[in-house]
Amino acid sequence: MFEALTEKLDAIFKKLKGRGILKEEDVDAALKEIRIALLEADVNFKVVKSFIERVRQKAIGKEILESLSPAQQVIKIVYDELCELLGGTTAKINLSPNPPTIFMMVGLHGSGKTTTSAKLARIFKKQGRRPMLVAADLQRPAAIDQLVTLGKQIDIPVFHSYEIKDPRQVCREALKKALIDRMDPVIVDTAGRMHVDEELMTELKDIKEILNPHEILFVADAMTGQDAVNIAKSFNEKIGITGVILTKMDGDARGGAALSIKEVTGKPIKLIGTGEKLDALEEFYPDRMANRILGMGDVLTLIEQAQKAYDEKEAEKLKKKIEKEEFTFEDLRDQIRKMRKMGPLENILSMLPGAHKILKDIKIDEREFVKVEAIINSMTPEERRNPKILNASRRIRIAKGSGTTVTDVNRLIKQFNEMKKLMKKMKHGKGFKLPKIFPF
Repeated sequence: MFEALTEKLDAIFKKLKGRGILKEEDVDAALKEIRIALLEADVNFKVVKSFIERVRQKAIGKEILESLSPAQQVIKIVYDELCELLGGTTAKINLSPNPPTIFMMVGLHGSGKTTTSAKLARIFKKQGRRPMLVAADLQRPAAIDQLVTLGKQIDIPVFHSYEIKDPRQVCREALKKALIDRMDPVIVDTAGRMHVDEELMTELKDIKEILNPHEILFVADAMTGQDAVNIAKSFNEKIGITGVILTKMDGDARGGAALSIKEVTGKPIKLIGTGEKLDALEEFYPDRMANRILGMGDVLTLIEQAQKAYDEKEAEKLKKKIEKEEFTFEDLRDQIRKMRKMGPLENILSMLPGAHKILKDIKIDEREFVKVEAIINSMTPEERRNPKILNASRRIRIAKGSGTTVTDVNRLIKQFNEMKKLMKKMKHGKGFKLPKIFPF
């Protein structure tokens, strides 16, 4: 997401930096291009108009144009205004001092409410709480089954009923159950509905009255762009939402929803879905997102994801293995699994400053990781620990067992040996070249 916008803004700022001394007309020309770039990114036209006006007012001041680096000052103003556009500060989830905290998940059909409900419950469970999911979507066939299945995967109870046909009654019973069992928080997955369906919107108002929720979170598919923004506005006007969760932020949408929704609805983006897995739900940081849009990376999020994937004791153990030159194929497989836990490699690399320029010319094939794991899994424990015994017949057997070719096996063994040499050079502080071990 934002890839095209990032490239365009990068080109605009490059021109600005090349001018040295800036005049008012230079700033106006740059702002005209920024305006077009934002509109092409599907940002709401009213939002674009007010954004450009705010930047212009700040950028044409005498102290900016006559400063030592006016272009950098203009970029800083754009960054600050992008942060404001995205919400300014991180909006925290509200938790009640008197449990249970009630979350009501609302939105359109197919926006990802059910999966997002489970993801949110998983976060609270990791924090030591006792979440309960409520299957109040009685419109969509198999919606209850989907939530029950997700609940089993993360070991979280799901209140559901195949007999009760009214979601209002489901919510009443769920609330009683949560109070008796002291469950907290309670996350209610409601049916998807169009904002123009008066009957279903009235049902939602009734559920709100029954639950008296602390958070009404509008779940929107970021890929739908301006439609998501307009519908969120309508939901807010009719039932009152407290925040937004944008799903599919790992997709290739233009990003207009993320840049418009706060200004149009007045409600902040609180969380973002960054993948299909149940751990792919993150807090939304406006400043970090602004950094990524301007091609400055998001190193803080990268560090946080690495900390989740890598255990400190395991890292120390690996370090000692490298120092003693005892790194094996088993260790390589473990590191690949940990890296893949952090998410798609393209997403990880995109968090590095300036990565958009590099990734533009690189084709990343995640399937290479799958192939490497398959080859390592087809080795015997002895072969993984001692690759020197991998003769021709063993390599043929490994290729057949992994569904790959002998050439693939030979390539991996060669890359592994290069990696071992690299580690040896690092240990002795010698210069080295990075071997081609990554899938691009």
